[in-house]
Amino acid sequence: MSFSQQQARLRAFLDADDLYEEALDYVASHGFLTALSICPDPVDAEEWIAELFGEEPDYKDAAERDDIQQALLQLKAQIERQLASDEEFEFPCELDLGDEPADSDLRAWCIGFMEGVFLREDIWFEDDEEEVSELLLPIMVGSGLFDEQPDFAEIASDDDLVDSMLVQIPDILSTLFLLMQAPEEKPALLKPRD
Repeated sequence: MSFSQQQARLRAFLDADDLYEEALDYVASHGFLTALSICPDPVDAEEWIAELFGEEPDYKDAAERDDIQQALLQLKAQIERQLASDEEFEFPCELDLGDEPADSDLRAWCIGFMEGVFLREDIWFEDDEEEVSELLLPIMVGSGLFDEQPDFAEIASDDDLVDSMLVQIPDILSTLFLLMQAPEEKPALLKPRD
């Protein structure tokens, strides 16, 4: 089975209505796995798979369980390869919130990403809290999880500002990856000015 066929099956499984209500759908899972791929502290597959589903799915049989878990591992490996290479990061959705932000795929992706950050929050903010917080801002805004905080509500009310932040996400992922995985090679954006 090709990678794209495997991912189509995974998407159908994750997007089905019979999963646990809190389970991440395919796009949110992609965001979640992207955050885990950036975090320098590896999370054991058993832990993140359990976190992604919330509770064990009702698999047809052991073979289906193995197929789905293998597809998730393959997706994570592909995300890691993209982050570590110079190739453009492939998003599973458009980089805008559309007319209904609450229902948009990008919002789901950003929520999934933040779930991945929350899983190892102390590690994310351990060394460069200020830079990491600044870099995460567009994803935090996109997630809508912080809209009740006055600063975020103000940003969210400015559509042009939000749009300009969201299109930065691919570059931000590269910068975060370098910052977290190779801190001695700080990206140019974060190098101290002379």
